Amino acid sequence: MKKSSSFEPHTAEIFNNRLKLVSLLVVFVFFALVFRLWYLQLIKGSEYRIKSENNRIRLQDIPPFRGMIFDRQGDLLVDNRPSYDMYIIPEDVQDKDKLLDNLGELADLDREQALQRLSAGRKYPFRPVLIKRDLGWPELARVETNLYNLPGVMIQVKPQRNYLFGKFASHVIGYLGEISETQLASGRYPDNKRGDLIGKYGVEMCWQKQLNGFRGGEQVEVDAAGRKLRVISRKPPVSGANIALTLDKDLQILAEECLNGKKGAVVALDPGTGEILAMASRPAFDPNLFIRGIDPKEWRRIVSSKDSPLQNRAIAGQYPPGSVFKIVVALAGLEEGILDPSEEVFCNGSYTVGRRSYRCWKRGGHGPMALHDALVQSCDVYFYKLGRRLGVDKIAEYAERLGLGHRPGFDLGMDKPGLIPTTRWKLKRWGIPWQPGETISTSIGQSYVLVTPLQMALMIAAIFNGGVLYQPQVIKWVGKDGRMIREFKPVLKRRLNAKPENLELIKYALVGVVNEPRGTGRRAKVKGITVAGKTGTAQVVTLEKEKIAKAGGEVPPEFRDHAWFVAVAPAEHPRLAIAVLVENGGHGGSAAAPIAGRLIEAYFTGKRVADAGTRPQQTGLTN
Repeated sequence: MKKSSSFEPHTAEIFNNRLKLVSLLVVFVFFALVFRLWYLQLIKGSEYRIKSENNRIRLQDIPPFRGMIFDRQGDLLVDNRPSYDMYIIPEDVQDKDKLLDNLGELADLDREQALQRLSAGRKYPFRPVLIKRDLGWPELARVETNLYNLPGVMIQVKPQRNYLFGKFASHVIGYLGEISETQLASGRYPDNKRGDLIGKYGVEMCWQKQLNGFRGGEQVEVDAAGRKLRVISRKPPVSGANIALTLDKDLQILAEECLNGKKGAVVALDPGTGEILAMASRPAFDPNLFIRGIDPKEWRRIVSSKDSPLQNRAIAGQYPPGSVFKIVVALAGLEEGILDPSEEVFCNGSYTVGRRSYRCWKRGGHGPMALHDALVQSCDVYFYKLGRRLGVDKIAEYAERLGLGHRPGFDLGMDKPGLIPTTRWKLKRWGIPWQPGETISTSIGQSYVLVTPLQMALMIAAIFNGGVLYQPQVIKWVGKDGRMIREFKPVLKRRLNAKPENLELIKYALVGVVNEPRGTGRRAKVKGITVAGKTGTAQVVTLEKEKIAKAGGEVPPEFRDHAWFVAVAPAEHPRLAIAVLVENGGHGGSAAAPIAGRLIEAYFTGKRVADAGTRPQQTGLTN
């Protein structure tokens, strides 16, 4: 019998079984491939098409130039400079730990912050995530040199805020900070994205919308490594508007120089318009610190400092006015007809109410005093008696007519109202009636009375400009593309409606404060210019100070009185009103009046501060 195959029957059976198994495996693989192809083409096709396009074509933001800030003469105060910022595209990163290790060797990197930002950026894998702002030149050179070995890393050049004079007018100009998640979610910043800097304080904050401009963008083609190959389309950004402040740069520099080493504030304004010519507050801060992202330790140091460098003492510092308040009491007495300016009051150095004796600053007494001499020599006893005749509520009425006890309406906000006490306020606030002795203290600007330096400058301006209270303003105009689009005019807030003859009596006395032999403000005198003013010495901690004085020790600086001086010049046709406050400076005549005199002389004689010698060089990228 001839065999049909060389295989044994059982061998053929094994072969056939294996052939079937292989055939089934081939069919399974085939169908698996077909299913995968169907899944990729029909189910995931759109998604992968978008990813593919994104990998080849990307949208890149072009940030706008932020508007520049000038002083009233057009001198540049704040502009923009180039900043080299480092970004990472999350989609291009395979090993983020290794990448951050490499970057850490090339640049000073906050690894924890970078990890947080990368994690947050995973939601939009093709959007660049800001890792570090404003690389220094050595860092930039190292990163650029190694860019081929840093997948997903890119450097973008962006305009960066540049505060040309550091701490100059920092409380007015303000500073920028990175937009928060809360601000992004608020809907108030529709043209800003995560990582953008926005105004956080001062002009930068209040005029954020105008200064910011509108971002542009580019559609670019990139290679597999993320490098730009060509620009497909481009939408140019729109620069922000420029702003001119009412500040006089030289006067501001000098005001700040006068406060060096002190805590206090200076406000200088135009009595005829309310325009702020100088507003200095010390201690201050350098807004450039906030641009690169302030170090958390440095931030804690600033906000926890007992010197409160972020506080604008000119508008938010509330202090007892001391004897400057005698202007209010004198005007109230004259207007109410209870004060004969020629009537003499005898000052023997003290005034007794009940069982308490209130002393005059001149222990031996001034002797007989009429209104003129009482203001010139700042006699306390004269005003104790006048204040008691008026009563605290009548004093409060005239204080409020002079703008005290209310917010002046500063166009940057954050101004405080101070406090003018009344019998009603005392009962409501403390639940106990007003006491006669409190009127005595109120009449010389002590007790509960609180004012701000800005209010004091506005008050002395109103006395000398015919009784007009203007709303203070620090923005002069807003412009764009070389043209002014909005100019701010003076805003009359209130008229004092005082009798001109009464105002003249007070003005004449205030001229005497500076120019008469016994005037307390003689150190504000300026040759060739008629300066008028009033000193104030506001007690801080009377009991502690008296204890120390009795013990024969030196009063520590924190217990010394606040020094005030308000002034106007020239008295005949006022063009400058000034309020100076030096915290714990001692006496107004010795600590504050010389500062006012120096500012007045510089403003009218042209003896401005030449230059601090620290003016930074302006560098490119200005709009």
